Amino acid sequence: MNYTVLIIVVSYLLGSIPFGYLLVRIFRGEDVRQTGSGNIGATNVARTGSKGLAIATLVLDALKGYAAVAHAFYFAAHNPGHVPDFGPRSVYVLAALAALFAILGHMFPIWLRFKGGKGVATAVGSFLAIAPTAVGVALLFFIVIVAATRFVSLGSIISAAVFPFAAWLLNPATRSPLIFALMSTSSLLIIVRHKDNIRRLLAGTENGLGKKKSGDS
Repeated sequence: MNYTVLIIVVSYLLGSIPFGYLLVRIFRGEDVRQTGSGNIGATNVARTGSKGLAIATLVLDALKGYAAVAHAFYFAAHNPGHVPDFGPRSVYVLAALAALFAILGHMFPIWLRFKGGKGVATAVGSFLAIAPTAVGVALLFFIVIVAATRFVSLGSIISAAVFPFAAWLLNPATRSPLIFALMSTSSLLIIVRHKDNIRRLLAGTENGLGKKKSGDS
């Protein structure tokens, strides 16, 4: 098998594990897709009334992204002769590709008819393994924006937009046009998945923290 395809398939399958759906089904006997926005992410899991399951979903969704990238790095370290030639930073290109497909797996899981979550937690886990400093900067933006506006969705959107530029500036190992393009694609996907939140933000109808939510962040 082509090794790039192998990384893509493994990353997608890891990302597609619907932890939010599984946890709610196992521990509450419910379908989280019938709650709130119908999303399988931690925010919607919290709407089932279980903060513990929401936290577990958040952590596991991040870990599956981290695992996908860790697998790409492990493969590259143990099979250096089979790493595709993407230029001087081929290993990080492979890792960014793994991150992208883990995020796609979460958003469009084959097990749930391609209806998944928004990919924020999976992206955080994925990119912590590639550009941790940039993730730290993005999280700082998230915290400041949410504290100032009370809109988690706005914090997620802006943090996603900031991340690829922070990675370019702060993580030299990822400084290549191809890696930037892959990271930007991941960020753009997250922003697009927040399209309903964006509409509500523009209309002034988005609910902030402490109020009843009308959509996931």
